[in-house]
Amino acid sequence: MGGDSVTTTTLSAVDTGSDAVREALRDAVNRLDDTIRPVVAYHFGWCDEHGRPVRGNGGKSIRSRLALLAARAVGGGGAAALPGAVAVELVHNFSLVHDDLMDRDATRRHRPTVWAVWGDAVAVLTGDAMLSLAHEVLLDSGSPQAIPSAKIIATATTELIRGQAADVDFEHRDDVSLAECVRMATGKTAALLAASAGVGALLAGAPDRTVSAMQSYGHHVGLAFQLVDDLLGIWGQPEVTGKPVWSDLRSRKKSLPVVWALEAGGSAGRELARWLARPDTPDEDELRGAAELVDRAGGRRWARTEAQRRVALAEESLAPVPMPPECRGELTDLARFIIERSA
Repeated sequence: MGGDSVTTTTLSAVDTGSDAVREALRDAVNRLDDTIRPVVAYHFGWCDEHGRPVRGNGGKSIRSRLALLAARAVGGGGAAALPGAVAVELVHNFSLVHDDLMDRDATRRHRPTVWAVWGDAVAVLTGDAMLSLAHEVLLDSGSPQAIPSAKIIATATTELIRGQAADVDFEHRDDVSLAECVRMATGKTAALLAASAGVGALLAGAPDRTVSAMQSYGHHVGLAFQLVDDLLGIWGQPEVTGKPVWSDLRSRKKSLPVVWALEAGGSAGRELARWLARPDTPDEDELRGAAELVDRAGGRRWARTEAQRRVALAEESLAPVPMPPECRGELTDLARFIIERSA
């Protein structure tokens, strides 16, 4: 967040079963046909565009980690939740491939995106293949909770699409309210994180009230995640995020800190609104000035404070759930990593 905070919680502190997830994810991807499989492998960072193996950055795997942590927290083993962990990772990456295409983002994780290498049609089909594979993995798991777990993920996917559609709609509007923006983020980001925690608990045999508590935790963590994402979209360091500085302002994206600044930022917010309404392509000085307006209007401070509040609400959601102290600590660490991360 612009270099003014230091990440003190690392993913290694909450790492659990990541090797098993990677192996299961590779096994799932191997089910795909010869045309789509290498594209999916490239997207996950396992190979280059020619199919040659590489040691790449496959992302933070927050959702699969959350599914396994939730299963452990309710007394289940990681093996029971593994199909759910793979499924949520596939759904998340389906959304990333399509998101890159819609936003015309040419890079992700410091290399070209799928559409930039193979074109729009292949990107659409690659995302579709991962979404279909997610449900196949769950339904073939043999778990007695496979069908209700697939239902949770299907509902979350519907919400994710609703949120993404709202995000696209916001690009053509100058009257987006903060309430609408929060609802968009609830669908686009929080729904799948809530599903990740819920599916992990469900596959581990947790009762409905515990599954609901885990979903509430995931919901609040998801909103915190989006708030931090939006901060990084303006003030993130390009060498860490892999995106240009002021990336979201460059595309005049109506992100949460921007919309808060427009709605509650006084004179700075009104000046920001005039800047956003301009049709010309902004230069670097104008982008820097727009970022300063969001900051001066209070959008940056509000987003950081709101992310911290959401993490506190996430932790409160788990209060009624009995679990070993180390599991509660891992879930707390994961939530705190989300608001302290720099990418």
